[in-house]
Amino acid sequence: MEITGRLTGDAVVRSLSEDRKVVNFSVAVNDSYKTKNGERVTQTEFFDCSYWLGTGIAPYLTKGKIVELSGRVSVRAWIDGGGQAKAGLNFHTAKITLHGGGQAVANEGTGKPQEAKAAAMEVNAEVVQGKEEEHDDLPF
Repeated sequence: MEITGRLTGDAVVRSLSEDRKVVNFSVAVNDSYKTKNGERVTQTEFFDCSYWLGTGIAPYLTKGKIVELSGRVSVRAWIDGGGQAKAGLNFHTAKITLHGGGQAVANEGTGKPQEAKAAAMEVNAEVVQGKEEEHDDLPF
């Protein structure tokens, strides 16, 4: 499945047991349609995303940036502390393509956005070309 949306915040790298790391971020996806009355309705769905194939992309996943993601969706349900039933969508990301928007990321030491853009494309190219960390227990 593929989705395109806007990052709702900066990505966070989390360390797990056995030196495993995951990049977590959230994406808002808008969909709009017209009703029979001609009224435009816009719906926004939020996906909590995880990316297990490398942490080098994390600095480029900043709030407001538009991303195109490929992967699979799963649903989770839980009971919150107040006893209310809750549900959410998870997106297990296999491929990330960066698009415009968001904050400019400066390359360390240079502060030049143009170089940061080139670095972002290099990181994205590595992800697309499959230069990824080995994780034998991943379901995809």
